[in-house]
Amino acid sequence: MTQDLNEDLQTLPMTRKVRLGEIDSATDKTIEISEEERETIMALLDLKGLGGLSFVYRLRQGTGKKVLLTGHLQADVVQTCVVTLEPVPARIGVPVEAEFLPMEKIAALQKRAEDPSQAGEIDWPEAIEGDEIDLGPLVYETLATSLDPYPKKAGADFKWSDSEQSGETPKNNPFSVLKGLKSS
Repeated sequence: MTQDLNEDLQTLPMTRKVRLGEIDSATDKTIEISEEERETIMALLDLKGLGGLSFVYRLRQGTGKKVLLTGHLQADVVQTCVVTLEPVPARIGVPVEAEFLPMEKIAALQKRAEDPSQAGEIDWPEAIEGDEIDLGPLVYETLATSLDPYPKKAGADFKWSDSEQSGETPKNNPFSVLKGLKSS
């Protein structure tokens, strides 16, 4: 499982590693993306525009090698309208809370999640790898899950043309073809 998780993390478009020894719980930190990261994220998420992506966060040490994060992601995105294919701008602002645990504790959670007698919702933690946490995947995944899955321009409406409503029956309708076969 550790190898699969590491492979998944390497495929994400950004990394921002923080050493556990450098955590300052009294100070807010900010992550902003590079132009290369912006272009990669836009391509992966099929965005027409991405601006002002920033992630303001604060980390604090918890008990049992746990690290807790509170933050706020903000971005201006442009998606494509599912009806008109025109650009749809939107502003995203979402609070973020996450928990980071060492890999061995995540492996124990995985076993517990697979046990049917332990049924229930587990709020899945992020991984601490060695003495570092990587905030890049969290930023990317938060942005990806905050996007509107069906962006629609204001006032856009899909006009569906249904032959039944107009009283017409197309001659190549599969039911009319079957009816023709039945009468032969």
